[in-house]
Amino acid sequence: MTLTPEIRWIDTPDALDAACAEVAQAEVLALDTEFFREKTFHPIPALIQFSAGGPAWLVDPQEVACTDSFRRLLGEGPLKLLHASSEDLEVLAHWAGVTVAPLVDTQVAQALLGEDPAMGYQRLVQHWTGETLPKDETRSDWLKRPLSDSQQLYAALDVVCLLKVWECQCEALDRLQRRAWLDADCRELMAQALRSDEADGQWYRRHRQLWRLAPHQIEAYRLLTTWREGEARRRNLPRGWLVNDRVLYGIAERMPENRYQLAEVEEIKPSLIKRDGDLLLALVKQARECAAQALPAAQPSPMEAPYKRRLKVLKRVVNEQAEQLGLAPEVLMRRRDLEAIIAADLAGEPLPLPEGWRGERLAAPLKQALDEVNAE
Repeated sequence: MTLTPEIRWIDTPDALDAACAEVAQAEVLALDTEFFREKTFHPIPALIQFSAGGPAWLVDPQEVACTDSFRRLLGEGPLKLLHASSEDLEVLAHWAGVTVAPLVDTQVAQALLGEDPAMGYQRLVQHWTGETLPKDETRSDWLKRPLSDSQQLYAALDVVCLLKVWECQCEALDRLQRRAWLDADCRELMAQALRSDEADGQWYRRHRQLWRLAPHQIEAYRLLTTWREGEARRRNLPRGWLVNDRVLYGIAERMPENRYQLAEVEEIKPSLIKRDGDLLLALVKQARECAAQALPAAQPSPMEAPYKRRLKVLKRVVNEQAEQLGLAPEVLMRRRDLEAIIAADLAGEPLPLPEGWRGERLAAPLKQALDEVNAE
């Protein structure tokens, strides 16, 4: 594998369409992006890289808008390879207005091979090829023009090496008969990329202290975070610049009825009260007046013995299955998914057991473990 690939710069629509024509019949296309988002909600695309095994094309999105040809290449066409794809998918969705498909995330693939589930790209390349990639441009200013030769090489290698990595991973996955697992997990990544509005309404679930709130407070926090996510997107501001989770949680805790009480929330900024205070109070009022049957359920305390007992036995099931498969336990099942099962069990509700290949391994033993706990 060469570490001196041919590099072609693209800064016109015609050049982008010509590159698309060259790779249109390829089976696999490696993709990557460089972007900047310190001052915005939406990432600012600085560079789009792709390669099908020949040249590495570097697209300057500051100069050229996405063309229909490239949009078709992203949304149809060859299998697309990305590493740790979540932010790249966001960049491409915002710039091209399309969801990348079909997709393979090589970080996910590596996790399913029993390796570090968060393995970085440089270590991944070294693992499969023995090559050590340059690190000099990791923190480059990718919006600055012109890009230096070392920046262009660094960006090109991000896609050129990915093709060789995937070739090796694919063989290993086939030996373990886990390619279908990868395809299922990558389909879920693509589905998640389409659910931005739905994700706004679920942001509140990320908070680790929801169990401390009563149902009306949880509803207030849900409404506040949903508003913040949509408003940050509309204003194109980092969510923390608008208002962070800590302040919104504090508002939900206090359930203020007026601006004086709102001002008592720790860390709240006067500018937020002046600009959005009435709206925040209206959301709290809406939560306070919400009918009991429409409220989110109270969350069980992780400090209580029934919760701890269930978490212990469920983690044991996951760890045993993960050891048999040679996987990290968090690849098999995330803690928040275990917590959702525990909350449902304690509330006497249907269990949100895993489905797909994870369900085949875990659904029955997880249910059996809870049945045994409940029978004690």
